[in-house]
Amino acid sequence: MIGRVKALAPYFEQAVHSLKGAKHVADIRNFGLAAGFTIAALPGEPARRPYDIAMSCWKKGFYVRYGGDTIQLAPPFISERAEIDRLINALGDALAETA
Repeated sequence: MIGRVKALAPYFEQAVHSLKGAKHVADIRNFGLAAGFTIAALPGEPARRPYDIAMSCWKKGFYVRYGGDTIQLAPPFISERAEIDRLINALGDALAETA
């Protein structure tokens, strides 16, 4: 599994960072197959936006963790590139759709 993660991590990193500049994204960081997005807070409602984004992803078929003003991704080690693409596309759509 370690070799698989090491081989897939650069692709995941590129995919994750493709959301730089997306609506509400203040920061992106990653390590291996883990990534965190800092989401700009909704004035007066801290942590609301990440919740809304996570629920939008859920409706699209993806569970993403949220907490505070962050969204966290950690796809399974057996993920394929196409699955990573679908996850990142769903997250990108959720970001665009969220107020």
